Amino acid sequence: MIDIPLGELAVLAAALIAAGVITGLMAGLFGVGGGAVIVPVLYQVFQVLGVPEEVRMHLAVGSSLAIIIPTSIQSFRAHLKKGAVRLDVLKVWALPVVAGVVVGGVVAAYAPAVVLKLVFVAVATTIVIKTFSGRDDWRIADDLPGPAALRGYGFGIGIASTLMGVGGGAMANMVFALYNKPIHTAVATSSGLGVLISLPGALGYIIAGWPHMAALPPFSLGFVSLIGVILIAPTATLAAPYGARLAHRLPRRRLEIAFGVFLTLVSLRFLADILF
Repeated sequence: MIDIPLGELAVLAAALIAAGVITGLMAGLFGVGGGAVIVPVLYQVFQVLGVPEEVRMHLAVGSSLAIIIPTSIQSFRAHLKKGAVRLDVLKVWALPVVAGVVVGGVVAAYAPAVVLKLVFVAVATTIVIKTFSGRDDWRIADDLPGPAALRGYGFGIGIASTLMGVGGGAMANMVFALYNKPIHTAVATSSGLGVLISLPGALGYIIAGWPHMAALPPFSLGFVSLIGVILIAPTATLAAPYGARLAHRLPRRRLEIAFGVFLTLVSLRFLADILF
């Protein structure tokens, strides 16, 4: 485990609290669950702290999954009470999503950091293309496909989300949109995916990171930074409403473009790491 003096631990705590504020503001501003924001923010924090390149991305992704566990559970319970969740879809998705998470965890245990970065860039680029297009009329069909196709989507979402460190909401929302389902139903049902992905996903990263403890900062449990979870989760929760207030003052399309620009910059940052 990396030996960080007490003074540097204080700097780590301050950096993570700041990261929580940034994460909460951006999550509230852009209306995302936080994973797409947490991963790049944590990556930068861990870089400043001198976490080795070969484990830095893994630590950011694993910590992100752990951080979104409580918010995913809270969000799912709220949507469930409103009766907006398509439980029939979640029942079909449950096993293949968890299977995808397990496969993603195995890949994370052996894959170099470049694989996680490439997955983040690929998924983020897909979301950016959809966002910048401004098209709400892209359709594959007018209703959701059969169980076999849904299981395929679920398996893919499980793998990609685990490698990217997100709750799967953006990808699931895209599936619902392509099959002509209302955004409120999509968001509500996607909240259930966050629970299915974050819990086993974080556990997988804890197990995968156990052999690398010597290269990790203090208070790390495998590829999960416990101090990161403790400091970022509540701070982000407190800051998110302020981002949401700002969001209500800006036109929707401007927010979409801003989020697309953010994901583009993050993707270029990771691509630069890969190429140079």
